[in-house]
Amino acid sequence: MKAFELRELSDTELVRRIQEEEENLANLRFQKVISQLENPMKLRITKKDIARMKSILRERQLKKPEPKTVPSDNQKKA
Repeated sequence: MKAFELRELSDTELVRRIQEEEENLANLRFQKVISQLENPMKLRITKKDIARMKSILRERQLKKPEPKTVPSDNQKKA
């Protein structure tokens, strides 16, 4: 899936897709071990898709403004 398509999804949808792809990756690794994997490139593609989705989630976390904290009395004196 392309990055611009993933950016259109909500955070909860991305998290759900990441979980699905990680399960798919586990199945592909199992198939590789028992020599039933038809296309070994599926492993690489799946890992890159997971990384792409996690990167988009992280970008969104960094864009959210951090709540401003009020300094406590101990911090004002220092």
